[in-house]
Amino acid sequence: MKDTAKDNSANAATGVTAGQPLWHGRFSAASADALRAYTDSIGFDLRLIIDDVTASVAHVEMLGACGILAAPDAAAITAALRTVADEVRAGTFVVMPGDEDVHTAIERRVTEIAGDVGGKVYTGRSRNDQAATALRLFVRRELGAVAERALQLIDVLVARANDADANPDGELYLPGYTHLQRAQPVLLSHHLRAHAWAFERDVARILDALARMDVSPLGAGALAGTSLPIDPDRTAAALGFARRFDNSLDAVADRDYVAETLFVLSLIGVHLSRLGEEWVLWTSEEFGFATLDDRYATGSSMLPQKKNADVAELARGKAGRLIGNLTGLLATLKGLPLAYNRDLQEDKEPLFDSIDQVSRALVVVAEMIATATFHPQNMRAAADTPTNAATDLAEWLVARGMPFRRAHGVVGSLVARAVAGEASLTELVRNDAHLGAEALPLLEHGAAVRRRSSKGGAGPVPAPAQRAALDTAVAALRARLTARTTS
Repeated sequence: MKDTAKDNSANAATGVTAGQPLWHGRFSAASADALRAYTDSIGFDLRLIIDDVTASVAHVEMLGACGILAAPDAAAITAALRTVADEVRAGTFVVMPGDEDVHTAIERRVTEIAGDVGGKVYTGRSRNDQAATALRLFVRRELGAVAERALQLIDVLVARANDADANPDGELYLPGYTHLQRAQPVLLSHHLRAHAWAFERDVARILDALARMDVSPLGAGALAGTSLPIDPDRTAAALGFARRFDNSLDAVADRDYVAETLFVLSLIGVHLSRLGEEWVLWTSEEFGFATLDDRYATGSSMLPQKKNADVAELARGKAGRLIGNLTGLLATLKGLPLAYNRDLQEDKEPLFDSIDQVSRALVVVAEMIATATFHPQNMRAAADTPTNAATDLAEWLVARGMPFRRAHGVVGSLVARAVAGEASLTELVRNDAHLGAEALPLLEHGAAVRRRSSKGGAGPVPAPAQRAALDTAVAALRARLTARTTS
C-alpha cells in the first residue's frame, strides 16, 4: 500500500503535492470544491495519458541533449515516465483526488517515483504546449485508425459489387431513385460503388487533414516560448512530426485540426446515415431487396414478427450527434482571443465521442453489409416496370431526330394515359405513331439497364472501367496511409 503522507512530504519541496494543482503557489487559499468539480478534466483527458507521457519523454530527452538538464536527472525522469506508461498499460496507474488533469497526474507520479528531480519535468514547457502536443498525437493516431476502418468498409462494398457483377444468372439490377421515386434501373454494383466513392473521398480528406496537423507545438510554452535554449526541432522529429510550429501563439491556440477532424467525422457520419437509410428501406417488406443476417438485426419486445435494421437506423441517427459535436466546437472557438483559454478544455469530449461513434459504426455497418442477403428477383421486378424505361423511349425518339423536349412530351403523355388506366404502356407504345412496335424491345426486362452505356453510367458496359478506377483510387489511398504509418 502506498504511503501517501510520505509521498506528499517528499514532494513538498517541488510543489507537487497530491491535492494541489501545478499553479497553487500563486494562491493563498486552496481551490473551492465547487471550482474543482467544475474545472477538473481528469475524468476525460486521462485518455491522453500515453500520448502525454510520449511527449514528455521527448521533451526531457531534448532537455538532456541540450544540457538544460543534467544527464542523470534526464535519465531518472525518463525512466519514471516509462514506468508511468507501464502502469497505465497494466491498469495499475492510480488517479489521486488532487489530480486535476492528466498532466498533474503524470507529474505527481513521476515525482513519487524519481523524487525531487521529477519536478523538473516541466522545465521549458507549459501545460498549454504539452496539452496541444498530446492531443495532436492522439488525433494523428486515432484518425489514421478511422481511415483504416473506412477502407475496410470500402472493401466490403467493392467485394459485394464485384460479386454482383459476377452473378451467374445475369445482370443484378434494381431501380435507381430520385426524390425516392423510381427513376431508372441501375446495376446493384453501380449503386454499391457509388457509396464506396463517397467513403473514398472521406479517406482522402482524412489524409489531407493528417498532413495539415503534422506540426509539433511542443516548445511554444504557455504562449511565447522560453528563455531556455530548447530545441523544438529535435522534439518534433522525435515525435514523428513533419515539422515544428512557426508561431508560438498560434501553436497553443490552434484547434483547427480538431475542428477539421470533427468535420471529416461528421461527413463520414452523413455518408453512413445515407447508407443506413437505404438499408432500412431495402430490408423492409415494402422493398424486399435484402435481408439482414440475424446477428445484425434486432427484434421487438412486443411484436414477434419484427426484424429491425437497428444498425442502419443508428447509423442514420448518430449523424445528428456528430454534426452537433462539430457545431459545438465551432461555437466554442469563434470568440476566443489568442492564445490559450480554458474554453479549449471543451475540445476533447466531442472529439473523443465522434471518434468512438464513427469507429464503431464503420465496423458494424461493414459487417452488416458483408453478411446481408440480396434478393435479385425483387430488385428486378421493381426495376422492370415499363415506366422505368420512359427515358429510353424518349432517347430512342431523339436518336431518330426528334427534339428532346418534344420526345419528353410524347412519352410523358403515354405514361399519363397508362397511369389513368386507358391501356398498358406497352400497348400504348405499340400503337403510337412515333414509336410503334419497333420501340417495344426497350420495354423488355433488363433492356433499360443494358442501354446505360455512357462513361460513368449505370450499365454493364462502363462497369469494368469504373471497377478499375475505384480499385486504383483505393490502392493509392492505402499506399498513402501505409506510408504515413511506417515513416
